Amino acid sequence: MRTTINLPDALLARLKRLAAESGTTVTALIHDALREALARRRRTPRAHRVELTTFGTGGLQPGVNLDDSAALLGLTVPPGVSARR
Repeated sequence: MRTTINLPDALLARLKRLAAESGTTVTALIHDALREALARRRRTPRAHRVELTTFGTGGLQPGVNLDDSAALLGLTVPPGVSARR
């Protein structure tokens, strides 16, 4: 299949020079580079689901708002202790 790609002039010049030095074609170099890039993406492990350990029952404490980070900090850092280091 034929397609058109736009390459910066400097990149195309390097690609042509490499093809000439390697005794191959620009097309073959592009094929190899794309195959390698696609294979590398397949080997990249996907993020796994994280299971958080919880204790007790009944869900959140009354009045806890998970969208309010300042309030959460107040629940997790004892009074008089600085949260910053």
